[in-house]
Amino acid sequence: MDKRNFIKTLGALSFSPMISASEFSKNHSLSKNLPKIDNDDELWKTVRSHYTLKDDYINLESGYYNIIPEPILDHFIKHVKHVNIEGSYYMRYDLNKNKQRVTKELAKLVGSTPDQIAITRNATESLDLVISGFPWQKGDEAIYAKQDYGTMKEMFEQISDRYGVVNKIISVPNHPKNDEEIVSLYESQITKKTKLIMVCHMINITGQILPIKKICEMAHSHGVEVMVDGAHCVGMFDFSIDDFNCDYYGSSLHKWLATPLGAGLLYVNKNKTHRIWPLLANGNTDKTDIRRLNHIGTHPVHTDLAISNSIDYLNWIGIKRKEKRMRFLQRYWSDKLRNVKNVIVNTPEDITRSCGIGNVGITNMSPSEMAKTLMDKYKIFTVAIDYANVKGCRISPNIFTTTDELDRFVDAVKKMAT
Repeated sequence: MDKRNFIKTLGALSFSPMISASEFSKNHSLSKNLPKIDNDDELWKTVRSHYTLKDDYINLESGYYNIIPEPILDHFIKHVKHVNIEGSYYMRYDLNKNKQRVTKELAKLVGSTPDQIAITRNATESLDLVISGFPWQKGDEAIYAKQDYGTMKEMFEQISDRYGVVNKIISVPNHPKNDEEIVSLYESQITKKTKLIMVCHMINITGQILPIKKICEMAHSHGVEVMVDGAHCVGMFDFSIDDFNCDYYGSSLHKWLATPLGAGLLYVNKNKTHRIWPLLANGNTDKTDIRRLNHIGTHPVHTDLAISNSIDYLNWIGIKRKEKRMRFLQRYWSDKLRNVKNVIVNTPEDITRSCGIGNVGITNMSPSEMAKTLMDKYKIFTVAIDYANVKGCRISPNIFTTTDELDRFVDAVKKMAT
């Protein structure tokens, strides 16, 4: 490398350590570099081009962790470099300013206010923080469902062992007749000792969306608080947390908002913040300040910065437009399989009760065998689900998924079911 090119390279790699947090954010907005696309087919082709995907199988398992599109990934890498070159300066002078800015953007996205939102590492941390920090007393009761996520159920079991809390467990039907059937299931377990209900916004193993607002109204009429597991909801479809009037809400952002791994959201109603003990102690003694609840020590702060880019990317698509696409993809394959012999779709047929995630089983095949056959024989990646009342494979296509890929999946299931 000659001297001139060497100097150019140094200039390209350098950042001014004194650049402000707001200026850095302004220079790294990705939406200004993305074209406005009105035609839906053209939009989804462009979105597909933003993903680097393996070509040796079809990925229908986006539920655990969403692959990051290149525009977000590029900005994330820039954030890593920026934080690295500033080092302690960033941590001491820019960290809090950036975190407040990103929290404000996140609150706007989910229909709440910054004083009720905290950035965490995932939904598990958010919800376990509430369960473990709730002011339990011996004999108190909690209600949750068999279909809820395992780590939260395990935390309730730990609380039962530790404080003598009584856990009451219901089972949510895969195909409820109406909202009232779901609401009454939870209400049937309430007693004068009930303190907290955990309910899924979207059941992760079937994709069923529950009537959260009605459950909250019912629970509050009995003086019971509600914690909502929305791990799969932020970034998949449009909703407002404040409209639910729930007490607590947790979500993972590295799922459908497509942030880098290690980003989550915690909502605590501002009237309840003082009641919850943080996971880790810190110097913030203001019990009404939600920021005292997400103190976790030093962590990868560049992930927090990338949340802003993920929101920017989602806004470029449009949340209602993405919701429509996600629901279309799920209904595209599930409607083709609902009436096929030996095939059981475990996701409600009512279009308002699901969005992008679904579940399908085959009567003459175990879920693990089904998932293995799909991968080994047909090169389609899914995940087997075999607990509670759900036996099948969870199918979670993404905005990069094509209908041709879903046609291959449908054909494979039909052949396997014969």
